[in-house]
Amino acid sequence: MRRALRLLVAALIFAAVLFAFLFWLLFFSVRPPLTTDPETLAGDGSLVNYCAPTELDGSGKNAIDIAKGNTPGCRYDHFPAPILADCTEPLAEGADDIRGLWVAVEGGVNPKLGHVERIEQCGSRTVVTSAGIIHDYGPNATAGLNTDDTEGAVLFTIGDKEYCNRTSASMIWREGKLDFDAFGWGPVVTQRYLDGDQLVWEYLDGSVTRMERACTLPEEHKIPTPRGPRYAF
Repeated sequence: MRRALRLLVAALIFAAVLFAFLFWLLFFSVRPPLTTDPETLAGDGSLVNYCAPTELDGSGKNAIDIAKGNTPGCRYDHFPAPILADCTEPLAEGADDIRGLWVAVEGGVNPKLGHVERIEQCGSRTVVTSAGIIHDYGPNATAGLNTDDTEGAVLFTIGDKEYCNRTSASMIWREGKLDFDAFGWGPVVTQRYLDGDQLVWEYLDGSVTRMERACTLPEEHKIPTPRGPRYAF
């Protein structure tokens, strides 16, 4: 009986230590360095016609020539200019062309706020910009392949400082679907794929969002709506 109790206590202590370590890693570890080009981040993505994509004819830069994009802090303060505007590298084999601005018309992980996302591609690189965050995967000039940024939803604040969890993922095309693998080696957490003229986004929680193309950014999405419970301490 005493041995079983000791084992239970040891297991509880281990679980508490593991939880504390993971919580620290997600919220208090050093934030990833901001590698997004400052001019791109300061630019205005609402001025772009997303129905006139760049021709991927190899006449300009390759993906590896352009700085990696990632989220500044917990979110950007306005919808930035495209990360891959100067990239004309043809898409990698097996990748569907899903470039453009997509607006949710059905479903959604947060239907009250609506959902709009911009997808950029060239070579084997993909950038998703939405709801204050920038996820950039693939060859680049300044950092590693996987996304290295934040999830965007603020769990809590201490004074004026916001705390949102770190994220990392790869974006790999498999059988017509763009899989987001957690950490680059973990489970598939989201998938995006074309279904006719719509882009479908399946999330880990089982939600399914269907999106249609738009040429211009809706006014209400120029400034991202703060997300998360934002508990104040």
